[in-house]
Amino acid sequence: MEQAAPGTTGTPGPGGGGDDASSPAASSSAASAARADAAKPESLLQTLQALWKDLPGLVSDRVEILSLELRRATLALVQVVMLIVAVAILGVTAWLVLWAGVVALMLAAGLHLAWALLIVLAVNLLAIVIATSRVRALLPSLSLSATRRHLRLSPSPEPASSEPHPHDRPDLSPAGQPAAR
Repeated sequence: MEQAAPGTTGTPGPGGGGDDASSPAASSSAASAARADAAKPESLLQTLQALWKDLPGLVSDRVEILSLELRRATLALVQVVMLIVAVAILGVTAWLVLWAGVVALMLAAGLHLAWALLIVLAVNLLAIVIATSRVRALLPSLSLSATRRHLRLSPSPEPASSEPHPHDRPDLSPAGQPAAR
C-alpha cells in the first residue's frame, strides 16, 4: 500500500487536491493517526491482559501433561523394578549353578567335598570384601558435598579451608577411578 507524505491523507479532499491540511479529511486523518499511535501501548496492554487471562489454561495444560507423564513413568518404574528382581533371581540361580559345576569339577579331579566347598566359600568371601570396600569408597560421593557447599547461604561458596575436600579430588573420574591424563 502506498503511504502518503506527512500532513497529507493520500486521498483527494473536497478541493480535489488532497494536499490541503486544513480540510476535514486531513484533520480526521491526523486524529486517527494520533489514535493509532496511542493504540499501540493499548494493544500491548491488551496482549498482556490476554496472556494473563490465558495463563491458568497454559499452566493447567502443562500440569496435566506432567501428571500423565509421571503416571506413565511410575508404571515404567514398577516394571523396571520387577524386571530387576527377576534378573537378580536368575543371576543368583546362574551363580549357584556355576559354583555347583566348579565343585563337581573339583570332585571329579579328586578333591574332597569339604575342600571344594571351602574354596568356593573363600572365593565368594573375597568377592564380598572387594565389593564392600568399593561401596564404602563410593558412599561419600552420594553426599553431593560440592553442591551443598555452593547452595549454602554463606557469603562465599568456597570451602572453609584452602585444601580441597578429600571426596572432591579432581584426579578421580565420576566412577572414582583415576582420571586419564
